[in-house]
Amino acid sequence: MISIRLMRLGAKKRPYYRVIVIDSRKPRQSRAKEIIGYYDPLKTPPEIKVDLKRANYWIERGAQASKTVQSLLHKVSMPVKLSNQHSKT
Repeated sequence: MISIRLMRLGAKKRPYYRVIVIDSRKPRQSRAKEIIGYYDPLKTPPEIKVDLKRANYWIERGAQASKTVQSLLHKVSMPVKLSNQHSKT
């Protein structure tokens, strides 16, 4: 299964994240299929940049966004397609 999740970069105590598309069985630092954005929580306000067209492309093809990525997508005006993605648990 394909997932959209964060990959941590940056130095110790200075996190910086990429929003990536990756096979869900791979470890966090593995090679991504595609990098669709980034998130910098240390800036004021936190900087979020996501390519919404590519995010929609992957979601339409069955990719599951993590809860954190889901909230980031909603903050950058993602359509309401993702509202019930994690209700299977």
